[in-house]
Amino acid sequence: MVVLATASIPSSSAAQSSPGVDLTGKWLFTVTTDGGSGTPTVTLTQKGDSLTGHYSSQLLGEADLKGTVKNGRFSFALQGNVQGTAVPVTYTGTIESKDALKGSVDLGGMASGTFTAKRS
Repeated sequence: MVVLATASIPSSSAAQSSPGVDLTGKWLFTVTTDGGSGTPTVTLTQKGDSLTGHYSSQLLGEADLKGTVKNGRFSFALQGNVQGTAVPVTYTGTIESKDALKGSVDLGGMASGTFTAKRS
């Protein structure tokens, strides 16, 4: 009995760690693509499995975003602006901890890369 009770503790706490994280807050992203790197600031508001927020970077400018979060994974999309041209940007990733994210980014099929993010 003791072995069974002890064995179930890690799995239940692991199941609750990432999915139960609320992403609401300010995040500092570090993005690396084939074309270079950047450090956008992303402010997220989570309500249930819905994400909204604001994206700010020197490369893509300012933009509102929308996305989802579920089962320790999240994604959001926005319209960036590169030299006057609208570029659809999609971030997809995993919740590593309550203060850390990682994943990939697609810049309208023109470039792609990876990111890490830390809550500020």
